[in-house]
Amino acid sequence: MGSKTLRILILASGMAASSLGQSMDTALFHENAAAQRFSIIDQIQDPRERHDFLKLYGAHEPHSRRKLAEDFIANYPQSWLLAQANEIAAKACIDLDDSAAALRFGRDSLRLLPENPLLLVPLAGLQVRLGKFASAAASAGDALEYLDQFDRPAAIGAPEWPAIQQDLRASSYFTLGRAAIGEALAAGQQKDQKLHQAETWLLRARALRPGDPEVAYILGLTELSLLKLTDAAYYFVQARNSPGPLQEKALQNLRRIFQASKLPAGTPFETFLQSAEQHGPPASAPGEPAVESAPLSAYAGSESCKPCHAAIHASWQQTGMARMFRPFRADDVLSDFQSNNQFSDAAGAVVARMSLQRDKGYFTMRDPSGEWRAYRIDYTIGSKWQQAYATRLANGEIHVFPIQYSRIQQKWINYWKLIDPPSSPRADVARFTAMEPATNYQINCAPCHTSHLRLNKSGSPGEYEFLEGGIDCEMCHGPGENHIRAINSGAKAGNAKGYGVQDFRRTTARDFVAICSQCHAQSAVRQPGPLGEVNYPAAGAAFPPKYVSRPYGELARRAFYKDGRFRETTFIAEAFRRSACFRKGQAHCGSCHQPHAPGAASNPVSLKFSGDTDQMCLQCHGKFAGAITAHTHHPAAAEASRCVACHMPRIMNSLMFKARTHRIDDIPDAAMTERFGQEESPNACLLCHADKDAPWAKARLEAWWPTGLATGDQQGEPYRTKSILATVREPVRH
Repeated sequence: MGSKTLRILILASGMAASSLGQSMDTALFHENAAAQRFSIIDQIQDPRERHDFLKLYGAHEPHSRRKLAEDFIANYPQSWLLAQANEIAAKACIDLDDSAAALRFGRDSLRLLPENPLLLVPLAGLQVRLGKFASAAASAGDALEYLDQFDRPAAIGAPEWPAIQQDLRASSYFTLGRAAIGEALAAGQQKDQKLHQAETWLLRARALRPGDPEVAYILGLTELSLLKLTDAAYYFVQARNSPGPLQEKALQNLRRIFQASKLPAGTPFETFLQSAEQHGPPASAPGEPAVESAPLSAYAGSESCKPCHAAIHASWQQTGMARMFRPFRADDVLSDFQSNNQFSDAAGAVVARMSLQRDKGYFTMRDPSGEWRAYRIDYTIGSKWQQAYATRLANGEIHVFPIQYSRIQQKWINYWKLIDPPSSPRADVARFTAMEPATNYQINCAPCHTSHLRLNKSGSPGEYEFLEGGIDCEMCHGPGENHIRAINSGAKAGNAKGYGVQDFRRTTARDFVAICSQCHAQSAVRQPGPLGEVNYPAAGAAFPPKYVSRPYGELARRAFYKDGRFRETTFIAEAFRRSACFRKGQAHCGSCHQPHAPGAASNPVSLKFSGDTDQMCLQCHGKFAGAITAHTHHPAAAEASRCVACHMPRIMNSLMFKARTHRIDDIPDAAMTERFGQEESPNACLLCHADKDAPWAKARLEAWWPTGLATGDQQGEPYRTKSILATVREPVRH
């Protein structure tokens, strides 16, 4: 890793001090992100804690950074900033050559915030130096995945990020290569396979960092082990030409190759060196994996799917996705517009009235001066647990009323007051009449509530338009015009390039989740494309569209529990991506959900196994089917013996109710609950046994599983599931 990159990584450890947090229900666009972000450090209420963290963030000398970090962790054991403090401590310990402490602090940081390539890269380098090859490869693979998935950290400027990102990628591939070489030494008959894998990783590292003598030297050793003497000589010459500690070692290996080569007698060593240098790198040196995609056709609209897929089309129309955003119809209204049809502020003053007049709906709102203003309801938003309403202005802007109706609570609520940070302007009902950007539907809601949102031209938000309200067929299956044309011409469409649509029977797990993440990943950052496209790819681009995510450390603290788990269902895809079921087992959303199954009214969450939820887990973990009680320590028929009770507890905030977490490998962790409390580290055991406490849960769990539920190794390594390494090699098909 370059020295400049290393210095920036050290400074970026404390990025929470200067970074900005994403509001929780706002779809961020790059061009207006600054107006919708706020300082993470400002969310820390204790002034001493803020002061001490800023002091830690400002320290540069390794001994000082470690001491300050250790003091912070000890003094603020329930801080929101423990992931960052442990990260700083880990990097300081790497600088101080205290490997055991570095691994310990790194584990504690990654347990709270796993998606941190700025820590994973130096940690992987340490792990490979210690001979922990599997851990090093997993850390480096995770780093590559996250470098591809996330936007730049706020602490690193946009001009500097591409070079730093490239250097981090190079370091990750270099670590993968070194780990593969280490594994090759003990691989027996598979030694050459490991060496060829090392060659691939190292060639990718060299493509990204061609002037690095260490990469060249290790490549030389790899080629030498594969008996590719000419290639080995070339790389050793590159290392020899760069001043440094490897220069003499490279020269020694060159002399060995020279002595073993079948050159004419009397050939000078210098002639051999010149020949080796002129040989050049292998012509087949692979770069990073390319993304293959067929050019996209135009979008045809959901009605065009109906003639061939009538039953699916009919069931889709009854789902929440289809009903996400609709023109106002009295028959679609969930709310009480007749008797319970007004809303009062905290002081008891009526600030909004809702009414129906001749099948048209109206909101009458009190403005800051006390005057009443009437607005027609043009759209309904939502159809299951909560419903919001919006009005369209003459300039095309659509604005969402702050007052929404909770079907769960059977009452009107100021929803933004519930979810926004304190002093949120849009949570002030009287300010709605100002029609500020924070209430604008196209900016804040449309990317996930309407299909094929497009910005006609830069300027007014009213210049956004969309193909359909709600989530239509092509948002998930891709553009269908060529597919329809092929079908109508008698061709066998299948999944042929050029006119095929997304066939979910042949979709990789990562693409499947990426398609659902278009709406279910709140951290996604969108930017209008060259033709103004916002939530869909233009013709010729890849499907599904790729959105980078805001680094999780820069999200509002309310998005998480203090134990690192996601608190809000708007981050449900992010939670699922952390699951071993996805990362190791290649599970995807369709493993448990059927988006357009019939019976949406009785199965609003579209479960494939709504009558027996255990089947969602037993389809992969069948060994537990006949041993439920032995596994759960509860009667087989009890609610506590359902798989989801422990592994998907209801801890995520949704629309006025608790939803199940989708970090599916969630295991009750009493130690975390002891540290942070049930409020900030909800334990599945204590959700049922509310009269008990964390020590009780800990004792019970330890009695049932004496060896513990922890999945880290005995050296305190951070737990790593099978990461992107499998997909870098070859995607798993379903």
